[in-house]
Amino acid sequence: MTHPIININGGHAVPPTVLGQGPARIPTGGKIRAGIKVLTNKAADQPKARMLYEKGVAAGQSFDQIERAITEALPQLRTPLVPRNVAWFTARGQDFPNPEIAQQILDAYAEDRGEGSRLYRFPVVFPSDHWQTVMPHELAAWGAHEKRFWSEYSSDGRVRHCMTHAPVPLDNTGRRTIRIFGGRKTMAREAGGGLCDPENCLEYQQRQCNLSGRFLFFIPGIRSISAFELHTNSFYAMNAAIQKFKTVGFLRGGRISGFLDRQRTTFFLTKRLMEVAHIDESGKAVRLPQWIIELEAPVDVTALLREREDDDSAIVQAQLATQVLEGDVPAPAHPAIQVAPVSEGADATSAVREGAPSLERLLAQAQARGIDPTRFEAYADRRWGSGWRLNPHGRRRAWDELVDRYRNDPQGYRDKIDSELAHSEGSGS
Repeated sequence: MTHPIININGGHAVPPTVLGQGPARIPTGGKIRAGIKVLTNKAADQPKARMLYEKGVAAGQSFDQIERAITEALPQLRTPLVPRNVAWFTARGQDFPNPEIAQQILDAYAEDRGEGSRLYRFPVVFPSDHWQTVMPHELAAWGAHEKRFWSEYSSDGRVRHCMTHAPVPLDNTGRRTIRIFGGRKTMAREAGGGLCDPENCLEYQQRQCNLSGRFLFFIPGIRSISAFELHTNSFYAMNAAIQKFKTVGFLRGGRISGFLDRQRTTFFLTKRLMEVAHIDESGKAVRLPQWIIELEAPVDVTALLREREDDDSAIVQAQLATQVLEGDVPAPAHPAIQVAPVSEGADATSAVREGAPSLERLLAQAQARGIDPTRFEAYADRRWGSGWRLNPHGRRRAWDELVDRYRNDPQGYRDKIDSELAHSEGSGS
C-alpha cells in the first residue's frame, strides 16, 4: 500500500501517521510553583493538621499531597490550605518525576535574603521561538476532577470558542459506550452559541472560570530532556511577558529561543511587588500590593543589533563565496568610480528609499564631495568596522552620515575624516 507524502507548514515532507499531524507540544517534567499554601485559621487550630502540614513541608511533598493527607485525617476540614502570595518560588521534590531535580535547582539558584534559602530568581531558556508555545494560556473552568470548559480560538484566530468534552457515544443498543481512539473528543459548548464571552458567561461571573497560563522552559545547568513549567493566573504577568517576548524577538530577527547572545545571556524569572488594581464587589477600583511574576531579559540591546548586522554580512559573504566557487567572480569593488553629480532634495536620498545604496554609488558621492574614496573607506572601517561594505545596514549608515547629516557642510565632513585618520595614524591603530 502506498502512503502519500505530506508537507506540513512548508517543512520537510513527512508521511502521515495513525496519530495524525497535530501541533507539536513540549513535554514537561516538573513544576516550579509561584507561591505557597498555608493552613487556614480553622485548620491551624487543629494540632493534627499542623503536624501533618509541617511533616509534609519538611518531606518536600507537594501542597496537593499535604492537603489530601489533612482532609483524609480530618474530613471536617474540606479546604484546609489557602494560597499565599510570597516573594519567592517553590521547588518541591514531589512536583518532579525525579525529586532530586528540585534540590539541584535550589542548590544552584536559591539565595538567602533574610528569610532562609529561597528561590527568588533563576535563569530560563525557552525551547521555541513562538511565545504562544512557551506561554500557553486559556480561560478555563475546572470541576472536581477535570476541566469542564475552556477557551479555544478558531483556525483563523478571529473567533474565541467555548469548548467542552463531547458526550461519550453509545453503540446501537444504547447501553454500551463505544471505545474511543485517540482520547475524548471535544465540541463547542451549546450554551451561548459556542462562543467564549466572559461578560455574559455564568461561570466567569461566578469566578469559576479564570485565566490560566504557564511558562515552559529549561534551566541552564539542570539536566532534563523535558521542560519545566511555572503556572500563573496573573493577567499582568502574562501581558508583560508577551511584550518582552515581542521586543526580544524583534531585536533577534524573530528568535526568543536559546541563549540571547554570544555571552550566553538568558531570560530570568523573578518576582516584583506591584500595586495591582481590581474591581471589588461594589464596583470600585481598589489597588492591592502583590508579588507578580516578572520575565527579565538583561541583555545588551546594542549587542543584539550588532549580531543581526553580522548575520546580514555573513549572508552576503556566503553569496560572494558561492559566486567565486561557481566561477562567477564578482567585479572589484570600485576599479573605476564614475563620479555622479551631487543631487539635492529627493534625488539625494533615492538610494535609501530604494534600498541600501551600493558601495559604488556611496564612494561616488564621497568623491563628488571632494573626499578621496580610499580615505573614506579607511575612515568608515575605523568608525563602523570592516564589514560595513558588505552589510546593507552599514552602507545605509554611511550614506546617512555622508549625504544627509553633512549635506550642507562638506568641508566640515572632510575635516572630520582628516582628524579621525590623523588620530588613527598617530596612535598606531
